[in-house]
Amino acid sequence: MTSVSSPAPASAPAARIELSLAHSGDPDDVFMWWPITGKVLPDGTLSSGPMVAQVPTGRFTFRAVPGDISAFNRDAARPASEGGAPYDITALSVRAYADVSDRYVLSRCGSSFGEGYGPKLVCRAGDESIHCPNCLKPARVRIAVPGKRTSAFLTMGLLLGKPAMEHDARFIEMPFDQIIPAVSRGQVDAGLVIHEGQVTFADAGLREVEDLGRWWGSRTGGLPLPLGVNAIRTDLEARYGPGTLLELSNILADSLNYALAHWEESIDATIPFAILNAKTSGMAPPSRERVEHYVRMYVTGLTSDMGTKGRSAIERLLDEGASAGLCTKPAAIRVV
Repeated sequence: MTSVSSPAPASAPAARIELSLAHSGDPDDVFMWWPITGKVLPDGTLSSGPMVAQVPTGRFTFRAVPGDISAFNRDAARPASEGGAPYDITALSVRAYADVSDRYVLSRCGSSFGEGYGPKLVCRAGDESIHCPNCLKPARVRIAVPGKRTSAFLTMGLLLGKPAMEHDARFIEMPFDQIIPAVSRGQVDAGLVIHEGQVTFADAGLREVEDLGRWWGSRTGGLPLPLGVNAIRTDLEARYGPGTLLELSNILADSLNYALAHWEESIDATIPFAILNAKTSGMAPPSRERVEHYVRMYVTGLTSDMGTKGRSAIERLLDEGASAGLCTKPAAIRVV
């Protein structure tokens, strides 16, 4: 009698690897990454139902961690004795990348550049003591800023000059959405506004003193101002095998391409963030048209692929910052 062996049990599918993806709470970041994180609310919870990625993500899943860019800049530089950098993929200011280039590599997509525009220095419309950037140089002038590791702060330093930056206590760090209210109330004399504040400050009775993106372009012969980048931890290559960094960069590119191809749905995903940012800034909810305008400002061809132009702009900003003693110079700028 011939025995018949039982078929071998089917092997269980390999568990997928969850990676954290930290992004700022402004609409352009939300726009880019919802296709792989699912649509989330500002607290990071899914807006409805289970997460379903809109593009293939292979062996990985992605958990959105919305937050403030200044906090992400600090977290990326956290020393190993305090747990090290907590996020696998994170938004960073270009200025902050200078401090953590040994830990992170830049993805070719996901960066924000000011192409003839950028963060703005603003003051109250009726303040007759401030007429131009030189009026911001005295130590008595208090300026609210969204973080001292931000690209906006570095660019302001290049504009005002190192001597004007030495009176450190006059730069008041606060969340980006609190800067416009602080200037309006007279808590500070001027503010450095980023994110949607660049297009809404006048609604709060403020006026522009200088557009840093325009200033940078005139200084550099038309280079875009590099502001935010998307960074991937270099140690993921050792943890998950050769080629992991490029694999992840390709998934991020697919996410952005999907978002662009599904524009209306992508804008829908940004609206809860835009409404909250307006509320915490003391502003009326933005119109859909204004949200779209802002997204178009910072989701451009350079966002899809920074290329040589974007990389050169990053190198120029960090070179000038290091030469002025305003930041460290990374050993190398690595892009995948």
